[in-house]
Formats: sequence, C-alpha cells, structure tokens
Amino acid sequence: MIKIFWSSFVKIFLFMLVRPMWLLLLLSVSLMSLVYSNGTITSLPVAIVDQDHTAASRSLIRSLNTSSKIETVIYDSSLQAYDDINNHKIFAVFTIPNDFEKRLLSGQEVTIPAYGDASSRLANGLIQVDIKGIYQQILIEYNTKIMRNNGFSDKQINIILSPIKGQTEPLYNAGISFAAITFPGLLVMLLQHSFLIAATRTNITLSSLPQGKPPKIVILGSLSGLIPIWLFLSIVLFGLWPWILGYRQLANIPEILIMTFPLLLGVLGLSKLLTECLRKTEMIYLTLAFLTTPVFYLSGTIWPLDAMPFWVQVVSKMLPSTWATNMIAGVNQMGLGLKENLFNVFMILLLGIIYGSLGIFIAALRDGRIRKLFKNYSMQTEK
Repeated sequence: MIKIFWSSFVKIFLFMLVRPMWLLLLLSVSLMSLVYSNGTITSLPVAIVDQDHTAASRSLIRSLNTSSKIETVIYDSSLQAYDDINNHKIFAVFTIPNDFEKRLLSGQEVTIPAYGDASSRLANGLIQVDIKGIYQQILIEYNTKIMRNNGFSDKQINIILSPIKGQTEPLYNAGISFAAITFPGLLVMLLQHSFLIAATRTNITLSSLPQGKPPKIVILGSLSGLIPIWLFLSIVLFGLWPWILGYRQLANIPEILIMTFPLLLGVLGLSKLLTECLRKTEMIYLTLAFLTTPVFYLSGTIWPLDAMPFWVQVVSKMLPSTWATNMIAGVNQMGLGLKENLFNVFMILLLGIIYGSLGIFIAALRDGRIRKLFKNYSMQTEK
C-alpha cells in the first residue's frame, strides 16, 4: 500500500514539474505587485486657494508642504481648482478664508472649506489624516502663544492643552503602507484558490478515468503529490516576495511551511466537497473563477470581520483562507509566535475535516452506499 501511495505521489509530482502551469501564479503575483512597487502613495496634488495672504496662511501652506503625501498647488481662483478636481487633476481643494489669521489670533472658531475627490478612498483618506494632523499642530502653536501672552506659564499651558500624557504602543506594524496590510490576505487567497483548483481538478480527473475510479490510496497519493509544489510557492509568496518588495517579513522558512501545511490540508477537504458538487472539470473554471474576489473581501483583509453582519461573519469563518490570513499576517507582519496561532491552525484543520466528511457523505449518498447501509440496518432490526 505504501508503494502504491508513493508511486502515485511521484507520478503527480513529476507531472506538475513537467507542465509547470502553477508558475502562472508567480506571474500573476508579479503583475499585481507592480501597483505596490512604490511602497506607498506620495505627492498627491492638493489645491490651496489662499484668500488671506497673511503670515498664518503662509505658515499653514508651509506645513502642508512638509507632508510626504501632499504636494500643494497654489490656485488664485476656487472655480479653477474645482474644475481641475472634476477633471481628476488634483485630489482636494482647500480654501483659506480671508479672515483666517484674525479669527485665529482672537481665539474664534475657524472653518476652512475643503472639497475632496472621494472616488479614490485611499488617497482621500491619506489627505484627510495629514491635513487634520497639521491643522491640529498649528492650532496648538497659536493657542500656546495666546495663553502665554495672557500670563500663563508653560507648565499651565501643557496641563490645559495636554492634560493626559498618552503613549502608544504599536501592536500592529504591518510595514510602510496599506499594501503591506492587504498583501498577506491577497497572497493567501491566491494560494488557496490555485491549490483548490488543482486539487479539485485532480480529484475529478481520477474519478472519471475510462478504466474506472482508482483505489483511495492512489487518490490520496496523487493529491499529496501536489503539496510540495504549493509549499514551495508559499516560501516564494510569504518569504521571498515581501522581502523583494521591501515589506515587513518576520517569519522564517520553517514557520512559513508550518503555517502553510495546515492550510493545504484544509483546502484538500474543501476540494473533496467541491468535487462531489461539481463533478465536471469545466465546472471548476465556471464557478471558482467568480469566487476569487468575494473570498478576498470575506477574509477580513479589506474590511474588519467585527464590522460585518453576523451572518456574513459566519460565512467568512467557514473559509480556510480567513483563518490563514489572520495566522500568516500575525506571524509574518506582527511578530507573533506560532503558539499564539494554534487556534487558527485548529480551525483550518477542523474545516478541512468537516468539508472532507461532507464530500465523502455526498459521494456515498450518490453511490447508494448510504441507502444500502440503512437497508441492511433495517433488516437486522427486523430480525
């Protein structure tokens, strides 16, 4: 039996090496990574319409120029700036009112009209964060001057403006940009999706051979022959590729393999269920191709799981990629240990067992084995 298993293992493994279609996964990742090659968004053009022309307004513009994400463009007219933002030449328009410095020095409320292009949520969000931080710093500086001119000491000013001294500990440091947060989830989804297609196709092909369905040990050996290929891909995707792009990468090769192996076992169970549901090779590409994007969104990478409706969370947690994304991002980006992710490993293996058992049950139901079992049981009961 071991000889049959090993023979099937080697046959599929060599077949995959001779026809390395799985290398298309690396080509796909390479093409998608081109959008992340700069690391982060920089030099976003923002229009500034200065109607005040005072020292305070010029100080605000200089502060905006210090941001690495914003590139200020001075406009004389708000209408011209609005026309450019509608044509997507700039991302935002800030109009400094003509009484900006006067109201600021007198301690009155100051409103700066802002108009942003919300079609790019990432760029718009980065601009908002930078603008709020810079404007808050300017307000603190002017409030300090006003209070000092009114006889407040530096200690009193610090107590009033900053009554609580907070210290932030970075529990999650994904790297240098938003891409470093989304990238692990994207790679896990691609690894799962490609392995799921390969395993399901192998299952269906073996089940529909002209000479009949082979023994289970042959199917098991053939599916096991796929695992070394995707373990190698996991080293490239989770180890080599983040290093090439310059993203945070903390896990070593043994840790990557330890994390990937349970994922592949879980996907094998899911492939068994899909095999019994699809039954035809062409159905793999007609169905799984449309599930790539939904699975990515449900993984919790783009949108937090806790912010999803409860029933959506249930669907999300039924996918091995959701737990794998949490595990790999935790170990590779957050510096967590494998011990902290034992529950993720357990859930991935549990899902694999559940899906594999459902697939076996459906196969037995279709072959009539379940009916025969109940028939034999009823006959024994009658006796």
